[in-house]
Amino acid sequence: MAKLRKSYVLLALFVALVSMELASIVEGQGNKDKQKKPADWAASTNYNVLTPLASGRERAFCKARGKCTSKTLTCPAQCPERKPKKNKKNKGCYIDCSSKCEVTCKFRRPNCNGYGSLCYDPRFVGGDGVMFYFHGAKGGNFAIVSDENLQINAHFIGTRPQGRTRDYTWVQALSVMFDTHTLVIGAMRVPQWNDDVDALTATWDGESIPIPTDGEAEWKTDSTLSKRQVVLERTDDYNSVRVTVAGLVQMDIRVKPIGKEENRVHNYQIPEGDSFAHLETQFKFFHLSDSVEGVLGKTYRPGYVSPVKIGVPMPMMGGEDKYQTTSLHSPLCNSCKFQRPSSSDINNGEVAQY
Repeated sequence: MAKLRKSYVLLALFVALVSMELASIVEGQGNKDKQKKPADWAASTNYNVLTPLASGRERAFCKARGKCTSKTLTCPAQCPERKPKKNKKNKGCYIDCSSKCEVTCKFRRPNCNGYGSLCYDPRFVGGDGVMFYFHGAKGGNFAIVSDENLQINAHFIGTRPQGRTRDYTWVQALSVMFDTHTLVIGAMRVPQWNDDVDALTATWDGESIPIPTDGEAEWKTDSTLSKRQVVLERTDDYNSVRVTVAGLVQMDIRVKPIGKEENRVHNYQIPEGDSFAHLETQFKFFHLSDSVEGVLGKTYRPGYVSPVKIGVPMPMMGGEDKYQTTSLHSPLCNSCKFQRPSSSDINNGEVAQY
């Protein structure tokens, strides 16, 4: 009887081990299937664009699995186009083929009071919704986000009026690093600001890239040369762009000057012959790790508690020593996580520094 019980126990253990092995194989296959999905795969945007209605309202046929599969979504009359062309300041139609299965009207420019925003001198709103300021330093470069597969650095410009102990600073350029590539969006130095003159610059792996103003008004990378597609799309005739790096980040960016009234109110004492053109940006991230770093990046960690003093006029966030980099293109800082693939041997060139 004891031998029989022992046999049953051994048989049960064998069955359990086989089941675990089969589960591991299935899970591994599932992970492989996930890895095979293209980098720009996402349920929200997994659709085919259809011929617009006679009224001009655009439509899309949803392909994503779920309750929205094979459904046709039509843009509302309030925002008939996904990418407004006649007046880019109008709201665009956002088609969502995920489980939400809806169309909504959204402005396509940065909201400086929204989550993930970086504006003014410079003021952040973190992923936790808490607003804070970060001084940085004139001419300095700092890691805004540093994760396993993404790093975003910012180059600061600034001025120090007589009698002040710190610089007034603004973000002049952003460097987006991933895989072996570097995308840089910057604001040119403009002596006299003109709303009808483009002050926005862009480079891809060190080469200047033009962003068209007609048709779809967008520039795209060659999908055969980069596993993640990068799209730069104008959201206004001048100085405003939406940048998307598939699977990593979307950025709404606008170039703004320091106006006379702003200069007077804040007593910046901006010198003559310079409008101090800078960037206002709002970020939307995809798939950040739980240990993401950076001035803004760390605010997206699960359970993150901001150390800044809530309720004061200018809550300050420190960390200059942790996040300062040697250049706009450098992924190295005391707390940075991003590393270039070991096979990388490309020349990223130099950004047109302020």
